[in-house]
Amino acid sequence: MSARILVAYATRNGSTAEIAQSIGRELTNTGHAVDVTEIKTVSTLTGYTAIVIGGPLYMGSIDGTVGKFVGNYREQLLKLPVAAFGVGLAPKNPDPGAVEAAMAALRKSLGPVTPVSSILFAGKLDPAKVNFVMRKFLEMAKIPAGDFRDWGAIAAWARELPVKMGFSLPPKD
Repeated sequence: MSARILVAYATRNGSTAEIAQSIGRELTNTGHAVDVTEIKTVSTLTGYTAIVIGGPLYMGSIDGTVGKFVGNYREQLLKLPVAAFGVGLAPKNPDPGAVEAAMAALRKSLGPVTPVSSILFAGKLDPAKVNFVMRKFLEMAKIPAGDFRDWGAIAAWARELPVKMGFSLPPKD
């Protein structure tokens, strides 16, 4: 069965948007109809059979528009298969509890929605795109700058979603 999947994301500097687009391409390649759009432009979930929600992690919290989206569409999201991803630098943080804290922030942003799959991807940090206070915080936390996105891991996660969401894969040629 082919699904109609919405990949809805929040982004601040474009890294999460690029990951969402990559997820959308992978889902399309598995034979499903996919729309990829920024969360704040979503006006309805009608017609979708599954949702992927993504957002960036800043200062220990997922972008607040993710929580607003979940609040606005709570009843519909509780009836659909949902997957979620966060994007941040926790995987590059030397603190061993950083990844679990980031995953807890992702779960919190989803409120009552329990995803069929959730993951945290390492993001991209360009110090020129953050303010002085954030630059100082990142230096103190010893978080390195750079593009740490693992496109192979992102693609692999996306390819597994249809089955986790209860949709079969199309037959191979």
